[in-house]
Amino acid sequence: MKPFAYLRPGSVAEAVRVSAERPESHFLGGGTNLVDLMKLGVESPGLLIDVSRLPLDLVTPTDDGGLRIGATVRNSDLATHPVVRERYPALSQALLAGASGQLRNAATTGGNLLQRTRCPYFQDTSKPCNKRAPGTGCPAREGAHRDLAVLGHSPDCVATQPSDMAVALAALDATVHLHGPEGERAVSATEFHRLPGDNPDQDTVIRPGELITEVVLPPPAEGAFSLYRKARDRASYAFALASVAAVLTVRDGRVAHAALAFGGLAHRPWRARAAEDVLRGAPATEETFARAADAELAAAEPLRDNGFKVALARNLAVGALAELTARADRSG
Repeated sequence: MKPFAYLRPGSVAEAVRVSAERPESHFLGGGTNLVDLMKLGVESPGLLIDVSRLPLDLVTPTDDGGLRIGATVRNSDLATHPVVRERYPALSQALLAGASGQLRNAATTGGNLLQRTRCPYFQDTSKPCNKRAPGTGCPAREGAHRDLAVLGHSPDCVATQPSDMAVALAALDATVHLHGPEGERAVSATEFHRLPGDNPDQDTVIRPGELITEVVLPPPAEGAFSLYRKARDRASYAFALASVAAVLTVRDGRVAHAALAFGGLAHRPWRARAAEDVLRGAPATEETFARAADAELAAAEPLRDNGFKVALARNLAVGALAELTARADRSG
């Protein structure tokens, strides 16, 4: 047992101030990932700053018709929120696919975004890992990498970001709002997580002392339908081998709006900009959808044992877009 201190701040300002003063501290929300990593010895904070009771637990509409989600909103409450289910179904589906009911009851919006990779080398402190101990190497490249990245990886890291929720937020054009020693700022959900490059220990663009305070969703695109689909080794709460969040508007048989993000393939949710360029204005057909997926996945660089992920992601994307097109057709 490694000793640590515990603080329950009375305000966001106090939480941020203490975090900036104590670089060995970690914010604690639901603890569903952080506590596990502490048990494994991967994380050993000197101070836990419990932000779970700060007034950041509301889901409220924005003036422009979007939605504001507090950082301490529980995943279970967000997944079943009537506005989320009706207007942002991809987000609800991603949350329900992400964990058991018990974990969703504890996990928070901010904590979900900050969960660390499930790479076995990262979680095993007896093994080298550039993400955990920079400069020690990435044994996953030649070792067990079946579940790991095929897009955006580097010689220093092939880990994947495990959050299902983050994939949906990327496709829905959400922004992540942060409060830190230098004030408040907002970061696009597509840019919140980093690609590994040569410093894979930095998962996100969060600066020292910054706290996630909320996530903001813009109003849904007019006439858009959305969904989230996930492929995994078992049906019961496994991490994604590949997943897709898709948003689609079809008018007169053509794609008027499309947003696509892949999960399970990279160090961050992978916003499929090349695919979206192919889709925009094109006929809403499976041929178009396959061409769009191929355009995006042409950048994939699979390793020895994970090339199957490319075909898996392609099939998920084509199937999701075809299903959304069918829904649009039925709606008239």
